[in-house]
Parts: sequence; structure tokens; C-alpha cells
Amino acid sequence: MFDQLTIEKLDFYVYALINPSDNKPFYIGKGIGNRVFNHQNCAIKDDFSNLKLDTIREIIDSGFEVEHIIIRHGLTEKEAFEIEASIIDFGNKFGFEFSNLVLGHHSSGKGLMTADEIVRIHNAKPLTELTDPVIIININKKYVRGNSSNEIYESTKQAWVIGEQKRKTTKYALSEYCGIVIEVFEIQEWYEIETPNNKRKNRWGFNGIVAKPEIREKYINKSLAHTKKKGAANPIKYRL
Repeated sequence: MFDQLTIEKLDFYVYALINPSDNKPFYIGKGIGNRVFNHQNCAIKDDFSNLKLDTIREIIDSGFEVEHIIIRHGLTEKEAFEIEASIIDFGNKFGFEFSNLVLGHHSSGKGLMTADEIVRIHNAKPLTELTDPVIIININKKYVRGNSSNEIYESTKQAWVIGEQKRKTTKYALSEYCGIVIEVFEIQEWYEIETPNNKRKNRWGFNGIVAKPEIREKYINKSLAHTKKKGAANPIKYRL
């Protein structure tokens, strides 16, 4: 634990929790005071289970201690947010298995992108018309940036709450990421998805293929930013 004199000098900071068994980080965080040590205290005192806490318990049960690394300190809260998000984005892209439950601050809008993605975002023309029966699916929370349509497809195809009539009439799925249509799929069939304890029986996925060029070119790389409504949480929509 940090003493009071150290805490007064730290301000906000960004930290990593390190697994001594492989010397790799398994969690990235930000905080003030003794925040960096709180995770271990929670793992010892509480019964709550998640990947981060379970990893800490495994380390302790093996006779080791979590290593606490302060990456940057003397920060403002805003600076800490940005540094934390940058490290999480970088780690997720290059294979670090962080146990963070959420992506970093602004990761979908300002996060790690390829040069092509930057150009696409800043040059995208607004999508002003839907001339086909489509479903627009926001994959910000699911898609880990890659270069293949298959990675986009896996993030788009399931699992969604979609009524029977929409399943019958919808022919194409537009994959929306960071306000841009990044792929267009032709829906070939829908399938029902089993959910734990049968809590919901109306989640569905689709099998499909990349849409034909004459359809794809209507929508690909078009911006949906102008259609965003403040507070909207539903990841799917059928109109602009």
C-alpha cells in the first residue's frame, strides 16, 4: 500500500497488474490513491467471480503475489483515461489477454486504427438513402479491428433480438463500426440461438455472404454519424 506522502505526489496514474508466472500484464487500469491494490483486496475478501479476480486468486493460491506496475503517474484524470485506453487498444490488437471487461475510454471513436481506417473515417460521405431491405448492426462492442471481412462477419452475424416479420423481409446486413459502414452482407438464412437457462428465446443470427458489388458499393464506407441519436442504445436499426 502507498503511504500518505506518496499518495499526495501520485495524482492520477495508470497501472498494470502482472502475473509473475509469465511476467505478462493481465489487467490495465487507472486510479488515484491505493486503487492499484484494491483488486487484490477484493479478490481476498469477496466471493465475486470474474476473470480478473479469479486470476488474482490463482496467483495467490500458487504462493506468489501480483506485481503492481505504475506505468505513468502525475496525471490529470483526462490524461489517465487516454493512456489507459491506448494501452488497452494496443494490447487487444497484438494478442495480450487483458481481463478488462470494457474497452478503453473513446476506444471506438478515437482508438487504435489502421491508416486506411483513419482515411475512411475522415473522408466518408453520409449515407442518405436505403434502397434495399437492410438491417444496420452496430458492432463497436464486438469487433476487434482486423483486415478481413470474415472478422467483421463474425462480429455482425449474431446474436440479435429480431422479430419474425423483419427476419422474413430483411435481405442485407450493414456492419457499422465507429459510425461507418465497413461491410455489407447478403443474408441467406436466420437461425435461432440458445441462451443460458432459456432466458430469451428470440435471439437470432444469420448465415450470409459478402453482398454483390452492385449492392455493396451503395453502402460501403458511407457515414452514419449524422443519424446518431443521443442516448440510443439499441445496436440494430432498420432506417436512417
